[in-house]
Amino acid sequence: MKIVGLKPGKKNEFELVHLGLEQLAPDTIVDGAIMAKLPVAEAINRIYNLQGIKVNNVATSISGHSVIVKKVNLPAQSPEELSESIMWEAEQYIPFDISDVNVDYEILKSVPGTGTIEVLLVAVKKEKISDHTSVINLAGKVPSIVDIDAFALLTSYVYNYQPTGQTVTALLNIGASITNLCIAKGAELLFTRDISIGGNQYTDFLQKGLSISFEEAEKVKRGAAVGGVNEAEVHRIMDSVSEIIELEIQKTFDFFKATTTTDRIDRMILSGGAARTRGLSEHLSQKFEVPVEIFNAFKRITYNPQKFDSSFINDISPRVAIAVGLAMRNTEDKW
Repeated sequence: MKIVGLKPGKKNEFELVHLGLEQLAPDTIVDGAIMAKLPVAEAINRIYNLQGIKVNNVATSISGHSVIVKKVNLPAQSPEELSESIMWEAEQYIPFDISDVNVDYEILKSVPGTGTIEVLLVAVKKEKISDHTSVINLAGKVPSIVDIDAFALLTSYVYNYQPTGQTVTALLNIGASITNLCIAKGAELLFTRDISIGGNQYTDFLQKGLSISFEEAEKVKRGAAVGGVNEAEVHRIMDSVSEIIELEIQKTFDFFKATTTTDRIDRMILSGGAARTRGLSEHLSQKFEVPVEIFNAFKRITYNPQKFDSSFINDISPRVAIAVGLAMRNTEDKW
């Protein structure tokens, strides 16, 4: 659980005013699905009380198989016409019953010489949205915005890194069980996909392979020493999981290159709770032959060093990339 509060300032600047985290029990959220609502609501309120947060409007985000994001070309039409026809258009691209999803869209651009427009189409199962909003309501807060993890990640990236030009960046937010992959050229979204793999794979393999507890496996995963553990075996297990993750990323890259006009990745930036998993960035850099760095979610965000310890900010930064992107949103935004 991560909660970030940002105060907007002049010249599109932000100051960090609230930052709270709480570790939930492993079975509270499984593969992005909220299995136990009350513990999540209680965690929200504990962070609110500890941080002294007064703002009740909350932005949250969703990922996983219940989310569909597609770029589609549709016949050129006015925004008013598209708002009336979008549900029919969306039905052709969404593998769910249209009555079971909420649909949103953004017109990206006109495609010269084709009589079409490029539209970013998003569909999310209503039950998935309800799971998130009901937990926020249970905590006594107001769910003002429901975003997509990949979009919030891109928002955070664009603000903090101010990308320009033709550099193609793969943003990988590696969570416990889901990895959000977002590919951008400069600030333009090219492709996004959620992969059902994450840091839990390391923990599970270490726990079983070394016959240690969940807590000990988490420590080993992050590079801490645990008595009686064979380091050679740790490296073997970690490498085997990294190879599984690499394979899933490679499949996604291959699909991206086959379905877009861009056939390269220039760099990778890792975020999420598993971003600093021992050896992962080196593995990815060697496998894909590109520079790999750790996401700095506070690269352009100011904070009071008397309130927030700089070493803590540096340590926590990649884990809150999505939360920072959500905190930048306002209720007037389209997305």
